[in-house]
Amino acid sequence: MKQVLQVRLLPTPEQASALLATLHTCNTAANWVSERANAQQIFGKFRMQKAYYRELRSEFGLAAQPAILVIRKVAAAYARDRTRRHRWRRDSAQAYDVRCLSLRFVASGASSSATASIWTVRGRLTGIRVLGEQARGDQLRGITFGESDLIHRRGVWLLALTREVEAVTCRPPADFLGVDMGVVNIATTSDGVRYSGSRLNRYRRRQVRLRQRLQTKGTRSARRLLKRRNRKERRFATDVNHVISKSIVAEAERTGRGIAVEQLAGIRERVRLRKPQRAALHQWAFHQLGRFLGYKAAGAGVVLVEVDPAFTSQTCRTCRYVSSRNRRSQAVFMCGGCGFVGHADHNAAGNIADRGIARWGEVMRPHAAPTLAAS
Repeated sequence: MKQVLQVRLLPTPEQASALLATLHTCNTAANWVSERANAQQIFGKFRMQKAYYRELRSEFGLAAQPAILVIRKVAAAYARDRTRRHRWRRDSAQAYDVRCLSLRFVASGASSSATASIWTVRGRLTGIRVLGEQARGDQLRGITFGESDLIHRRGVWLLALTREVEAVTCRPPADFLGVDMGVVNIATTSDGVRYSGSRLNRYRRRQVRLRQRLQTKGTRSARRLLKRRNRKERRFATDVNHVISKSIVAEAERTGRGIAVEQLAGIRERVRLRKPQRAALHQWAFHQLGRFLGYKAAGAGVVLVEVDPAFTSQTCRTCRYVSSRNRRSQAVFMCGGCGFVGHADHNAAGNIADRGIARWGEVMRPHAAPTLAAS
């Protein structure tokens, strides 16, 4: 299983200048390769390397391994989509491997510090400070990294380090914890725990009002403040999703259960909302929360399954009566068959948990199980 660790670099002005020149050169080289590969319809990595490797090195002054990494980046882009010519910004991220990047750790008393050694177009840079707490330094020590990315984002230098970690063997679940996702309540579990989205929604409304005021003002200081606040809302929402997913996985691990979530692919196309509600739907990171649940569950050895979300909010968990009238409001569920009354999201999470049990049976016995849609 791959894990990505992001660390921040603190280069000196001279080192930062060399790193920036490297990004510019590598991305210009990638655009050069992309233009020729698209025109000549040469898309395979080895065919690109045979056709452009020598000319690429002589044209841009790249060392052997960085030239191969540039070609690999272009080939990967065309492997995903060959219908258009791919281009990269001058400061787009650049991939590195162990031949071009290494970390060195120095222990000083009870703490430890790290420095990076990175290839650049101006020679090998050593002693670039790596910012991080002692816990992160201990986490990085003694680990062999695979391909990593050098990122320059708004004046900040980052390294996204990729490493292979041994997958934890998933324990057979005794039951499933269902998770219903929404906008009013970001997540509701079948145990009745609700993670309200009111704080996040209030924060987003405040950010919208602030952006509108600054855009209306239009002064230089207002534009500077807008630029400084860029991505702040996204980071806030990411932190909320991290906290929620960590709590759900910890509860499932503690109780020996698996996690069942609804399939969220295509939710923006399926759901029809009024215009004031569309912004909330499109701003909320449905896929991100599911992704966080996935990798945290895999790291903890917790089984995670996806189930068909059809009619989970209209089905009574007690008697299985299905009707659109059962959902009286966003929060109230009242069954027209047996008279059961409860919170709508809690009821939906219970249905998702039940479908998780059926789905787990399909996974473990595929030859004897019904289809996912039937379950």
